[in-house]
Amino acid sequence: MEQQSADTRKTTVARIAAVRRDSRRDNQVSGDSPAGPHTGLDDTQTGPLAKVEHVAQYLREVCEIAQALPAGEIEALCDELVGLRERGGRLFILGVGGSAANASHAVNDFRKLCGIEAYAPTDNVSELSARTNDEGWPSVFAEWLRVSRIGARDAILVLSVGGGNLERNVSPNIVAAVKEAKAKNARVLGIVGRDGGYAKQAGDVVVVIPTAAEQRVTPHAEAFQAVVWHCLVSHPKLQRSATKW
Repeated sequence: MEQQSADTRKTTVARIAAVRRDSRRDNQVSGDSPAGPHTGLDDTQTGPLAKVEHVAQYLREVCEIAQALPAGEIEALCDELVGLRERGGRLFILGVGGSAANASHAVNDFRKLCGIEAYAPTDNVSELSARTNDEGWPSVFAEWLRVSRIGARDAILVLSVGGGNLERNVSPNIVAAVKEAKAKNARVLGIVGRDGGYAKQAGDVVVVIPTAAEQRVTPHAEAFQAVVWHCLVSHPKLQRSATKW
């Protein structure tokens, strides 16, 4: 599994490098500068353009990440969810911080558009805060899964930037939840950032969002969680109900 992860990272790096080369070549052909296309403004009028450089760079990174996403792994994730629905399993979506908000949104989409029974422990703030207060933060998800009697028909979907890392004390609750799911023979799925952390190491199908800029791993990872799950809920294999718009 470690060799597979290493090969995946090498492929991702190669894809991003190729996208950047293509972008530079296109700029040269069209006469665009690295900061964007020529506007026809003289030097006295270019001051405001500098103010959008962060925006332009951020959007370039978005393009690089989108083109480097592992389409095959996203398709495999779709197949996992189709199988989950067919066997009548439940989907428990886990996330903290911004990923917790994404989990709540994703629960709505998987239930309403795909007919999958889905839940996010963080939607129940009373239970979450009670368990945190009485038992500690690291066990909140694992205990929630135990009470829910997670089993072999079910799956967890981890939404996380780091994927959990006990050595660095990053999202220990994610690590404990993955261990609990594996112990009960539930499938472990995920959409994560960086190198995927423990979720990627122990998971069954875990999509890692490519890193385009180390200083912006979190915003890109959380934004592309939404890109990937919206791809899934609109996939013809999964979507059952049409959106209104």
